[in-house]
Amino acid sequence: MDLLRQLAENLTFGVEALCTRATLRESEARYHALVEQASDGIFLADTQGRFVDVNPAGCALLGYSRDEMLQLGIRDLVAPEDLADQPHYLEKVRAGEAAIIDRRLKRRDGSPVQAEISARIIDQGLIIGILRDITVRKQMEEQIRNQATANDRLLEEVRRRIKFVQALRNIDIAVAGSLDLRVTFSVLLDEITAQLGLDAAVILLLDQNALTLKYAAWRGFRTGVPERLRLRLGEGLAGCAALERRTLHIPSLPEAASDLLQVHHLADEGFVTYYAVPLVAKGRLQGVLEVFHRSVFEPDGEWLHFLETLAGQAATAIDNVALFDQLQRSHLELDMAYDATLEGWAYALDLRDKETEGHSRRVTEMTLRLARELGVKEEELVHIRRGALLHDIGKMGVPDAVLLKPGPLTEEEWEVMRRHPRYAYEMLSPIAYLRSALGIPYCHHEKWDGTGYPRGLKGEQIPLAARIFAVVDVWDALSSERPYRPAWPPEKVRTYLGEQGGKHFDPRVVEAFLKILAEEEK
Repeated sequence: MDLLRQLAENLTFGVEALCTRATLRESEARYHALVEQASDGIFLADTQGRFVDVNPAGCALLGYSRDEMLQLGIRDLVAPEDLADQPHYLEKVRAGEAAIIDRRLKRRDGSPVQAEISARIIDQGLIIGILRDITVRKQMEEQIRNQATANDRLLEEVRRRIKFVQALRNIDIAVAGSLDLRVTFSVLLDEITAQLGLDAAVILLLDQNALTLKYAAWRGFRTGVPERLRLRLGEGLAGCAALERRTLHIPSLPEAASDLLQVHHLADEGFVTYYAVPLVAKGRLQGVLEVFHRSVFEPDGEWLHFLETLAGQAATAIDNVALFDQLQRSHLELDMAYDATLEGWAYALDLRDKETEGHSRRVTEMTLRLARELGVKEEELVHIRRGALLHDIGKMGVPDAVLLKPGPLTEEEWEVMRRHPRYAYEMLSPIAYLRSALGIPYCHHEKWDGTGYPRGLKGEQIPLAARIFAVVDVWDALSSERPYRPAWPPEKVRTYLGEQGGKHFDPRVVEAFLKILAEEEK
């Protein structure tokens, strides 16, 4: 164990040279800050719906601690009467669709909560989702339905409110189903203009660095929006609404002050009534929503409340898209840092053992090709790639006197050499994100007939990834020059691999690999 500890310390030194701990900490800090500060519950789950991580807002919504949540799955929280279509919902998510569904959930104290669950699958086979408390919204819907049955005079009002609720839902679906702001804005403007009876509407986004507003999306303009126009905070109608963070109402645009920059650009549109609502989410200004009528329009207080509510949804949509964008960027940075670390480990081993220099890169590329030929799913390839890169990482625990010995090894030295798969297991198993990649480093010296090591596994007891890699590993070794022998001719290598099917190798894997070699030769 002292030897492994020393090797781990040496390995850490090499990793720091390729990917500094500061970079990892910074990426992880951004990721955690984004998730921990979110007002909605955000969770990660595996494809069976078991929670892998939950942010504080999600824990608070359901009344559990984070540790308690990690012992549960979505199914454990759903009320029994809502479980019927749960498998269908999960299947949609596993298929790569963004899904959104209402569920009655049980808090830790047994009290119910109406929640909206939005989910989509991301890389590594994980599901990322949002939990939102919609109890108030459900109560509002119930209230509307009760009013509809109690008083026919309120029927039109009920329909309008239902449309309002549906508009909010459509916007939520747009946010959950797309990370493209253009798609989200399109749904937002369609709902705003339709539900409020507007002639035109526009969304201006705030450039947080330049502190200027720019036109991002619009509906209903005849002469075209001045896309290149930039408004500083306090400049023009939208700039004033943004700076003062209050709704601005102009009952007659033609009579507005002639020196207002936007009035000049809107003169040919025939607009009369104008509203500008600042888009603010979590206290942060995101932009401005402008709406227009080409006639005199005097809305009631409920219409104005509707407008401001939709503006709030727009601001939340922008904020959520930005949150997911930053979250994915942070996740990508972490993945890149992890991969750079693994490549560094493989390179460090190649540097130590010059005899196999470049071996890790070659066998990794061919292993992925063979795995695809055998129909391995893309989400599994990331683990196969990591395992192939690290297949001989256990040799870091083998003394130089054995690993670099130019002549044949004694039986005692072979006994030491055969320990390297177990060293790999001991080194990598404590690292959570590498556990799914352990099949190759731990099992690639097992043989189909059970005569391999370290555990003497047989047939399909050996992980498929290890069975695939074993063929590629032997092919590369026989095809490469060694100090003690020349490289074998391709035909001799193919013959040997075919003869070992059912002995050393899985026959099905050998057959697929020989097919690849034949195609390359043609």
